[in-house]
Amino acid sequence: MVENDFVLNSTLKLPLEGKVSWKAPSNIALVKYWGKKENQIPANPSISFTLDACTTRTTLSYSKLNRASDNFSFDLFFEGKKKEDFKPKINTFFQRIEKYIPFLKSYHFKIETSNSFPHSSGIASSASGMAALALCLMSIEKQINPQIKNTYFNQKASFLARLGSGSACRSIEGNLIQWGDYKAIPESSNLFGVKYPFEVHPNFKNFHDTILLVHKGQKTVSSTVGHELMHNHPFAQERFKQAHTNLDTLKEVISSGDLEKFIEVVESEALTLHAMMMTSLPYFLLMKPNTLEIINRIWSFRQATKTPICFTLDAGANVHILYPEKVKEKAIQFIQDELVAYCENGHYICDRIGNGAKKISSSER
Repeated sequence: MVENDFVLNSTLKLPLEGKVSWKAPSNIALVKYWGKKENQIPANPSISFTLDACTTRTTLSYSKLNRASDNFSFDLFFEGKKKEDFKPKINTFFQRIEKYIPFLKSYHFKIETSNSFPHSSGIASSASGMAALALCLMSIEKQINPQIKNTYFNQKASFLARLGSGSACRSIEGNLIQWGDYKAIPESSNLFGVKYPFEVHPNFKNFHDTILLVHKGQKTVSSTVGHELMHNHPFAQERFKQAHTNLDTLKEVISSGDLEKFIEVVESEALTLHAMMMTSLPYFLLMKPNTLEIINRIWSFRQATKTPICFTLDAGANVHILYPEKVKEKAIQFIQDELVAYCENGHYICDRIGNGAKKISSSER
């Protein structure tokens, strides 16, 4: 698929009005995407677990205008309250996707969105939020052009979501999603995420992710700025090579069920992500003292008990604890006994691998 394959025929008849709702999950990358080119193209491929409980629910109501507007017409509500400060990001998103969704200026939209997790919890909701909105827009396109197939529907939803937030392209389907050109997966693309096509050992099915909320506040440096700093980073090219190498390693690991090697790759990826932040110019640090304390306690616990539990990090201070179903009780007990004390207000979220976004309802005329 190329970009022009996603352009909707603008001569098709538009519905008068309707409403559609989707629920889309967040995701956590195992091999990290850090650094991007123009138009939200990743500098290196990545792979992620799709989550299940951490979701954004978005309802998109649309009513056809008497004539197309010069600007995008929409109101945005977050958890029942009008959010004017969210609108610039949506406006930018609409600008990026207008070529592919030419009906955007023909409607007034009411966007109502909410998260299953607290907004201030420190979990980035851009991936789940942009994925849910992209899916709502694709539901309108499906009504306009009922001939489109499910594969195309999901690919274009992922393509559109990427233009809102890069990692959002990995939040359409589940449970392992790969994004970015990667030689071992011929169908892989920089434009959208694809379902992981290789064998997955039972060890990696029903995997759990407990998210320890170390810091709930605003990050000192946004992910957007962090990605930009990779352009002149002294270690960028080696990092991009490392991502490809780790994807190769994970292919064998995921098929064989090698939890020890999985832990090695995933923790190394998390620390490399933060190493790139600490060695950019300007440099910055998003981990907190309690992040490091949690990491050290995981290492000690794993060495003492041989329990296959590990951590990963996104671009922030919070810690994702990953472990297989078979050690769930042991892992939860360890988290409650030793790690919750390092969470802000003792807050943590239990999640697990999920199967992707779900349509909630629709009505149209």
